[in-house]
Amino acid sequence: MRINSGFNEASTAEKQPFSEVLSKTIKTGIIKSNLFPMAAGLTLALYTYQLGIIEKLPAIISAFAGSILVMGAAGAFNNLYDRDIDSMMERTKTRPTVTGEIQARTVLWLAVLMSIAGVGILALATPLAALLGFLGIFFYVVPYTMWSKRRTVYNTEIGSISGAMPPLIGWAAMYPDISHPAALGLFVITVMWQMPHFYAIAIRKYEEYRAAGVPMLPVVKGVQRTYVQTNVYLVILIGISFLLGTLSVGLMLVSLLLSVTWLVLSMYGSKRMDAEKWAKSMFIFSLVHMTIFFSTVIIYSLTGILFQL
Repeated sequence: MRINSGFNEASTAEKQPFSEVLSKTIKTGIIKSNLFPMAAGLTLALYTYQLGIIEKLPAIISAFAGSILVMGAAGAFNNLYDRDIDSMMERTKTRPTVTGEIQARTVLWLAVLMSIAGVGILALATPLAALLGFLGIFFYVVPYTMWSKRRTVYNTEIGSISGAMPPLIGWAAMYPDISHPAALGLFVITVMWQMPHFYAIAIRKYEEYRAAGVPMLPVVKGVQRTYVQTNVYLVILIGISFLLGTLSVGLMLVSLLLSVTWLVLSMYGSKRMDAEKWAKSMFIFSLVHMTIFFSTVIIYSLTGILFQL
């Protein structure tokens, strides 16, 4: 990969404001969505170990600031490495790394500095949070972006490891032990959530992925295989919900209800809808699932903390 390359042929388009260039480079949309499960892990750890919010306020600030930086660093690294295939896809061809509105060398330095700062700030909370932040960057950049994304249909599964780090980072920032079943449950639920979500995107953007040569499951194995594999992960998601029962029957039931509903929607839709409609319904419900589940975790945890006072 040549660091000084810029794909400047697309730079004749109207220049974007610097704030928008920076936002697209570090993927602020992904940062915002990943802060949600991070906050869920953080608040659930506070509740589980009866930790005070005021007492842990410096660690809470470090968790949010450090997470934002490591997530942004991972996004910048990904944009830097993928600018060749991004130029072939409609939804990514206007990224600043493709148009040349930001130089590759600048993105590299930005990603490196954000990585160092993010891991360092997470270390102010706990060394384990810093380690998990580093692993999140590493798994997203090396096994996913640089290796599996272009080589195997299991790229989504490999990328899901880094995508599920936020709740562990939040938990570890409050308490340096992630062996509790509830922490592991949040992690595995977040891993399993990603496959139905990204398979749905892959079907909706089928032609773009095919043109760019990205071996997404629907492109390589077909839609029927995608239906089956989605349902397998949803069944696993249902089973994992029981891990939350060690802490709260209510959280377990919410997770079960959401996951069972998602499976029913998938099975019904695969028989009654065309692939595009199935993918759209699955994508929308994935967002509903994430929003309701993590909101419930956060509200449950904060309510429990308040009653502990």
